[in-house]
Amino acid sequence: MPPPLGPFTRAFGGRETVKRLQDRFEGLPSPHWSQYTAGKGRIVLTGTSVRFLLEGARAGELSDAQIDDYQGLPRRRFYWRPPLRMQVRARASHSAGRLQGTAGFGFWNAPFGVGTRWPALPQAIWFFYASPPSEMRLALGLPGWGWKAACLDAGRPAALLWAPFALPLVLLMRLQPVYQRLWPTIQQALAIHERLLEVDLTAWHTYELVWRPDGATWSVDGEQILTAPAAPRGPLAFVAWLDNQTAVVTPQGRLRLGLLEVPHRQWLELDWVEICSW
Repeated sequence: MPPPLGPFTRAFGGRETVKRLQDRFEGLPSPHWSQYTAGKGRIVLTGTSVRFLLEGARAGELSDAQIDDYQGLPRRRFYWRPPLRMQVRARASHSAGRLQGTAGFGFWNAPFGVGTRWPALPQAIWFFYASPPSEMRLALGLPGWGWKAACLDAGRPAALLWAPFALPLVLLMRLQPVYQRLWPTIQQALAIHERLLEVDLTAWHTYELVWRPDGATWSVDGEQILTAPAAPRGPLAFVAWLDNQTAVVTPQGRLRLGLLEVPHRQWLELDWVEICSW
């Protein structure tokens, strides 16, 4: 259990920032969060935790349940920057591969133009899950689906230098020797770092992310599992969710999005969330 920090406090200094936040989901969630549901997604409060629940989701129709702190805000006013530490105690109803869609918790820049925001190059640093048939093979040597510690920053200057060559690079990546040789350099420019988590999704675990200006570390139950020498710059927003989305995104130019049928009952459950910024 994390040390007691009380609820959240905010400091004002040119922009609004959240210095520390803790939510044990006893009764209603903290007023800091926005709650969002779509389709067959529901947010269920147990009195000691929050569950993001899907049941009866239809193919081709979005079903989503999430809490976040970016609804209605422009990206420049998102709350979170490094240095900070995030801890989340969580479990899911199904193991990796059987949980359908995507799920997770952490920080991103909501890149898809939600609300009044324009689309943006993605930035994310989080614990992220995707089930088959998703195939987001971004880190060399790792599968394109599963339960991962991960980060990505496609807006870094080093990444933008590759942008004018995107089309020929996609074609070259289809040649396996070229892909093996060239993709690690591009992956480094995009600050793509991933580690597949070999933990039981259905058991309670404490997930920790320490996000610094010069990199990040991820831990599970106190054991460090990934260190990255570069990470997104921020500001980013917190999100925790479960949905029925699927995506194929590969260096070889494969791109496909979809919405899965999820006839059974499944959920992601958070016992508590703690975020400390300094």
